[in-house]
Amino acid sequence: MNPKTPPDLILTGTLDREATHRLCEEARELLRSADADAPGVLVCDVADLGPPVLAAIDALARLQLTARRAGGRIRLRNPAPHLRELLHLVGLPMEIEMGRCTEQREPPRRVQETVEARDPPLA
Repeated sequence: MNPKTPPDLILTGTLDREATHRLCEEARELLRSADADAPGVLVCDVADLGPPVLAAIDALARLQLTARRAGGRIRLRNPAPHLRELLHLVGLPMEIEMGRCTEQREPPRRVQETVEARDPPLA
């Protein structure tokens, strides 16, 4: 996952049926033109996507289905937290690529956030 590479599709604003149809056609063409030996990964930048409504989830599900039918898959780049939550809530598994955020980092090693009386001491 390299956030520096340009995305294949940029999804902005509110998605309606016409925009979804256009995006699926673009996705199909991009995946057809990809290298036949390697499975295509279609990177969709969703940072500027409108509010996470069910129309957006429908569009993402249709994009994913289009990519799978073409032998590839999609990866979302920079989804807003509320979009990730809605995807999880409706049970739509998506690959997600994000820039490094402080909330994603692992805590430093050997740091214990809370101590329980029955916890053994750190060695």
